[in-house]
Amino acid sequence: MKVVYLACPYVHENPAIIDIRVKKATKKAAELMQEGYNVFSPLTHSDPIADYIDDKNRFSHDFWLKRDIQIIKRCVDEMHVLCLDGWKESVGVGMEIDAANSLGLPVVYHDE
Repeated sequence: MKVVYLACPYVHENPAIIDIRVKKATKKAAELMQEGYNVFSPLTHSDPIADYIDDKNRFSHDFWLKRDIQIIKRCVDEMHVLCLDGWKESVGVGMEIDAANSLGLPVVYHDE
């Protein structure tokens, strides 16, 4: 069973957009799981944890990417990107794709 990392934009000035992004990422993760993949979705897995992270780190790319990049390096067979509005501008998604590319991992893009 392939392990997939599901990248998706997260940070936005509107909290409602963040909630929508988390729900869409979670839905896509469920779809991929039903297709037979083992999925790590950082939005799905980390958003509930963020409620308990201090304000300094809650929206810090450095804080989260330090953890996520380790998962990509150690656990992932493929990178999947959910192409929601803002994905091309997302610093985090860009860094996740760069990490996958540097490891020679396939990158699969999914339209919203």
